Amino acid sequence: MENYMQDAFLPLRDVVFKTLRQAILTGELKPGERLMEIHLANKLGVSRTPIREAIRQLELEGLVIMVPRKGAQVASITEKSLTDVLEVRLALEKLAVELACKRISYDQKEMLKEKMLEFEQLAGTDDASLIARADVAFHDAIFDSTGNMRLGQMVNNLAEQMYRYRFEYIKDKSGHEKLVLEHRQIYDAIIKGDIEDATKQISVHIKNQEASIINQIRSEKGN
Repeated sequence: MENYMQDAFLPLRDVVFKTLRQAILTGELKPGERLMEIHLANKLGVSRTPIREAIRQLELEGLVIMVPRKGAQVASITEKSLTDVLEVRLALEKLAVELACKRISYDQKEMLKEKMLEFEQLAGTDDASLIARADVAFHDAIFDSTGNMRLGQMVNNLAEQMYRYRFEYIKDKSGHEKLVLEHRQIYDAIIKGDIEDATKQISVHIKNQEASIINQIRSEKGN
């Protein structure tokens, strides 16, 4: 939670919320971990009030659950929560690539290529946070090229939940080469304006992510 003071210009409750949410999304606070108000308040150098307010907000986002006699803890990543989020993401992404094939401009093609290459460069590193952000940037470039602001808003509403699963997938280095290939196939289809191939490639991309994370979830249950 090193980035806490970087947002000190925000209201304190928002700083604490943002800090705790980022710690959950990146796995610093792990699924099932209890959120002890006193411990967190001491760690962040604040009173318990903004901690309590942040936990309530995180509960509304589904990132925290309240357990009887135990209090707040980080919500687990379950197969059901994963499939629910990715089901919606798949529908939005398929619409996005279809519209992108029809509407993408020359400048937007160049931006999409730039984001694809940035991801490829970072995929060879060990920084999962940077790789995840580059992955988000590539997909955001697709949504930007649709020219549909409402679609972008819908994606933003799911962004934090999607990031959590995206980060879990990206932590598995064995899948990075496949991700690079999938991004390039999506890019090629959009550049060609091939709607059928673009929707096929984005479907494969997200289904592979779903399968990988489900395997991780089942593996952790078996340990």
